[in-house]
Amino acid sequence: MNTDRQLRDRLKEIDNRSYPAYKDLKGSYRFPGYILHIDHVQGDPFAAPSKVSVEVPMERAGFPPDLFDRKYKRIALQDQLIRAFGKTLAGYMFQAKGSGKSGLLSMTRPGQQVLERTALQLDEKRLVVKFEVGFPANGRRINARELDKILFSFLPDCVKKALYYRNLDAGKLKAAADLAEDQDFIRRELKKRDLVAFIANGSVLPRESGVSDKPMKGAVPFTSPQSLEVILDLPHRGEVKGMAVPRGITLIVGGGYHGKSTLLKALERGVYDHIAGDGRELVITDSTAMKIRAEDGRAISHVNISPFINHLPNGKDTVDFSTEDASGSTSQAANVVEAVDSGAGVLLIDEDTSATNFMVRDALMQSVIARDKEPITPFIDQAERLFREKGVSVVLVAGSSGAYFSIADHILQMDTYRTFDITNKVRLICGKSAGTSDETVLWTQSHRTLKVKRPERKHDQIKRKVFGKDSFSIGRETVDLKYVEQIVDVEQTSSLSYIMAYVVDRLEKNPGQEIGKLLDSLCAYFEEKGPGDPAGRGNRPGGLARVRPQEIYACVNRYRGFVRD
Repeated sequence: MNTDRQLRDRLKEIDNRSYPAYKDLKGSYRFPGYILHIDHVQGDPFAAPSKVSVEVPMERAGFPPDLFDRKYKRIALQDQLIRAFGKTLAGYMFQAKGSGKSGLLSMTRPGQQVLERTALQLDEKRLVVKFEVGFPANGRRINARELDKILFSFLPDCVKKALYYRNLDAGKLKAAADLAEDQDFIRRELKKRDLVAFIANGSVLPRESGVSDKPMKGAVPFTSPQSLEVILDLPHRGEVKGMAVPRGITLIVGGGYHGKSTLLKALERGVYDHIAGDGRELVITDSTAMKIRAEDGRAISHVNISPFINHLPNGKDTVDFSTEDASGSTSQAANVVEAVDSGAGVLLIDEDTSATNFMVRDALMQSVIARDKEPITPFIDQAERLFREKGVSVVLVAGSSGAYFSIADHILQMDTYRTFDITNKVRLICGKSAGTSDETVLWTQSHRTLKVKRPERKHDQIKRKVFGKDSFSIGRETVDLKYVEQIVDVEQTSSLSYIMAYVVDRLEKNPGQEIGKLLDSLCAYFEEKGPGDPAGRGNRPGGLARVRPQEIYACVNRYRGFVRD
């Protein structure tokens, strides 16, 4: 292995040469206390920055084993170190001068959620952090003296301050590990107690604004209705009171702007753990919960939507339904069936983003339009059966229609961000009745196979490009994820782009492969190995974050490059 002295000598040799000479630096160099890996060198000062990583032996990093002896603790520690290293690195941003991206120093910038990421990984032997550096230039000529500053002054300081246990706030790291253990405890309690979610009293659910995920200052803290309040004895926080949301059908009602959608949004994000101070640290939802909505214009490929839509006037098959331009009702039907197929145990629905004709058909409409003339079986007629036969619970926000009162197991009213259990009150008014569907329901996708159009490749690799959190492309096909609302980070979208490229490659080479088995094997791989490129044989590029099976299925189902015959 090369030494730091050899790296310095090489920098002197290539100073003021043409920029591509920087590629001679690619390799590994031993510094005091760590190893520097120059993994990829940009070809131009205006191109994407060079990729660099630092490897610190755990005996030097010095982190106590009890901070990462469980998976959830390890993820929490990695999250803390990413935030610490990123903050320290940002302090040296563009202090090295030059043209283009010279002096840029950047890495993952986590939000309020704690996600497993490839930016920093650790085990009992070592710690590896991955980031980007803009190698300095004057015009398109190498400025090695400025890169020397980055590699021999700025970077050692960042490693010392953010990657050595002795220089970090030990109490803060311990608190993060303790919080992760409490959150994991609640998740296990949900399963034991047959609950959809738990919301601790005192939680802050409203966010700062529509573009900020930080807690709103002065917001009304959450308080559970007494009828649904439980006490959990957490490993570190001790006894915590909060609302238990039982499995079944739960309705959230109330006037406009009283907090209905805010509560649903908190449950939606509760599939992830949150950092201390977020306000939703102890808002924990079944990790398989899936937000469902109408999605006009999405593509659907060979999906069985017959539980909801049948006997179309044009005779189109709804047991094996495909379209390039779904309507509100067909898209929401597909979203429900696909979520169930992905293993979702809870559906989260807001009537504001739903197709009305998919959700309900009132008595007056039924009296005017005969049942045999309506191809849509509304969700209200199938929700109880979905829970009874598949064990899938529903949490539904409703503000304008009382139709779901009759089938709801629990009814919550939001009044100025305060929560009240009005189940018994509503029972006295309208009682409770069963769903009306008497049709045989086929919820699962049996032996679903998909064929792909030949994808665009470069050097035998499928071309992919990420455009932000909401979309990416595979060849010429763009995958729109704007309405897959539980994707919270662009690094999750990057992960999905790698996954989609792998799926397309596999389906092109094995056109008869069952898609469900392929996706299940991928999900099992990520559960064991963590995020990464499934085609990379162990390669884990920086800039990726873990995604759930629900997002993997949702991503694949929105790909437009399938053959729809």
